[in-house]
Amino acid sequence: MNWIATALVLIPLLPLAAAIGITILPPSQKKVAAGMAVGALGISCVLAFALFIQTAFNHLPRFTHTFDWLQMGAATLRLGIVLDPLTAVMLVMVTFVGLLIFIFSAGYMAEDERFSRFFAFLSLFAAAMLGVVIANDLLLLFMAWELVGVASYLLIGFWYFKPEAAAAARKAFLTTRIGDVGLFVGMLWLFSSSGTLLFYDHGAGCLEQENVSKLASIISIAGWPLSAVIGLLIFAGAMSKSGQVPLHVWLPDAMEGPTPVSALIHAATMVAAGVFLMARVYPLLEGNSSLTVITWIGAITAIFGAMTAVAQNDIKRILAYSTVSQLGYMMMGLGAGGVAVAMFHLITHAFFKALLFLGAGSVIHGCHHEQDIRHMGGLKDKMPLTFKVYGIGMMALAGFPLVFSGFWSKDEILHATLNWPVSKVPFLLGLIGAGFTAFYMTRQMALVFWGKYRGHHPAHESPPIMTMPLVILAACAILLGFAGTPFLPWFQTFLTGEHNEKFQLIPFLGLALTSTAMVALGVFWGWRLYGKSDAKSDPIQVRAPGVYALLQNKFYFDELYRDTAIAFYKFAGHACAVFEKGLWAATVQVSSVVLMTVAWVNRGIDEFAVNGGFDRVTSVVRNTGQRATKLQAGQIQGYLRILSLGLAILILLFAWGCHSK
Repeated sequence: MNWIATALVLIPLLPLAAAIGITILPPSQKKVAAGMAVGALGISCVLAFALFIQTAFNHLPRFTHTFDWLQMGAATLRLGIVLDPLTAVMLVMVTFVGLLIFIFSAGYMAEDERFSRFFAFLSLFAAAMLGVVIANDLLLLFMAWELVGVASYLLIGFWYFKPEAAAAARKAFLTTRIGDVGLFVGMLWLFSSSGTLLFYDHGAGCLEQENVSKLASIISIAGWPLSAVIGLLIFAGAMSKSGQVPLHVWLPDAMEGPTPVSALIHAATMVAAGVFLMARVYPLLEGNSSLTVITWIGAITAIFGAMTAVAQNDIKRILAYSTVSQLGYMMMGLGAGGVAVAMFHLITHAFFKALLFLGAGSVIHGCHHEQDIRHMGGLKDKMPLTFKVYGIGMMALAGFPLVFSGFWSKDEILHATLNWPVSKVPFLLGLIGAGFTAFYMTRQMALVFWGKYRGHHPAHESPPIMTMPLVILAACAILLGFAGTPFLPWFQTFLTGEHNEKFQLIPFLGLALTSTAMVALGVFWGWRLYGKSDAKSDPIQVRAPGVYALLQNKFYFDELYRDTAIAFYKFAGHACAVFEKGLWAATVQVSSVVLMTVAWVNRGIDEFAVNGGFDRVTSVVRNTGQRATKLQAGQIQGYLRILSLGLAILILLFAWGCHSK
């Protein structure tokens, strides 16, 4: 292996080694545990930047390294790693944002008695996600994908002694498994149809032209090409990981984990994995109807998440539904505009959403673990640095024009959906969603940072170990947008290798002014309703209690699943229990009585008929034998008696015969 392959392998292995090493340490070695986790990911981050530079400035289009893993008769199953622009960008994002979250965690979790174990789980999570990124085949990606699921289960349920956290961990694990069944079926179908799971293999990979054309030529279900069907099966896995409706229900509940976990899951790793996966397998989707399905689901998810966030009161849950919405935008952008559009928003979102989650963590820490925004207020004076960086994150998410990265990446998606030939409805949903985003973020800012402090304990600013990562993320939330502006689209060119069409000022200005007007409308109504609110009652709840209840209860998705799917499984379980304890148990009892009766009858026949008869016969034979042995006792007198008796019998027989004549 050359240095590129070595670096690719080391990037996930270093955090994995740190996770293993930390589990061996005594729990009291907190500083050593944090140092190992931060140091390992820090080295991985350096290696990721080195590979990014190699890809970006040395014009390395794609590097692959494969090796034999399993021999099955004449077939050989191979695994591989890949470095291309998509991998390079994701490696930098995951390691850099993850590193800042690790540093923040050292301060946030300092008083937790399971501090070391937390960093072991964080390192395992990072290693799994990095394994997903470097995989050059669907099998290795699936292995790392499932490891991400295990690590998320451990982190979401880290405070397992809280019933809510334990339930949220189970919910996340089971919900994501539903989508993973589709991914697994798609993987098997792809292997059986193309004969390989390697993405790129010198022209023979499943994402390269020969195999893609072959799959596209095979007509499958409902007249769709096989490539589209396999693509949608893979998308099922992405739906569950990236919280797309209707498999989104686990994601808001994941807030029961520590706040750094929320930042890691909702910004740099788990939820990004689904979008990344679809970007990776995009050649299977290109040119078929699967992209239409993805666009519509993304549009529905975008508006659903934005509307639901309006009526939430937990500071992290608002951001969670915001993440659901933004992931919908990414999928919508992928379906309507391609890989570069979705990935640009994924990267910018990773930074400003990590900023918002860690900022929320700073607020929670400063308010003595209070998470209800109705019990906050006035924090702009008590936590000035957190207020400033959180404001930057809010404006990036809301899409404030020109300066903030969210504006550029969001408008790219709106531009793609506006030009989507199938329908303009996703564009309208995305535009309305942008207004809702500005509204709920203005509501959150107003209730958290303005007005009077409504908390029960004095608030305070967080320590530098927590605020330093916020400052860095805030800078990135501003600067990253300029890497993908429509008049200097460096990011898009780097990712796809294609130069976009000539920049057109008038359409850009028209769309920018429209989206800015929608954002301004959201900010206006958000401030008007909540700018001077005392948080004792919600203005929307007062004016439209039915609508507010619908939004606050998340469109009753949990209740719907509780009354349908979960109720069915409970009924089926109860029916099985009744069947087992009633009919089946009775059947077993009757069967046991019948079999015991048959056994006793058989035993009687065996003991008295078979064994008794056999014993009597053997007794006669034995007695006869015993008598016969007396004839051969070895005494001459006995033999002479027998001879005399025999001779006498012969004489009598002879005499009788002569008399008869």
